[in-house]
Amino acid sequence: MNEETNSSPLDKEEDKKMKSLKTLTGLIYLCQLLAFAFAGLPLLLGVALNFINRSKVQGTWLESHFNWQIKTVWVTLFLLAIAGLTFATPLGPIILLPTFLWLVYRIVLGWGALNTNKPVKAGLI
Repeated sequence: MNEETNSSPLDKEEDKKMKSLKTLTGLIYLCQLLAFAFAGLPLLLGVALNFINRSKVQGTWLESHFNWQIKTVWVTLFLLAIAGLTFATPLGPIILLPTFLWLVYRIVLGWGALNTNKPVKAGLI
């Protein structure tokens, strides 16, 4: 028998909801990536979407992605602020490069886990 025929309307509705939330999560990773091209503004848009929709992913594997994305933004903003405050010294550019590399690392790792339908492991930097 076909599996689809055995699934209830509630299961189909839940699958549709999860697919929509997964798409939203991917969109937020895209916002983080677009921050490089648009002076960080998409980063703020993405974290706003995280906070607006956080309750919808609570208790699902996508919750780890939302937590990952939110932590990524706050740490990135903190490091960018430190780099900005010290930019006139040699320390500023030294902080800036690892910050960008760390942001790329977080986006790639998160997006990779998302595309394999897995939560992000919290212990990874």
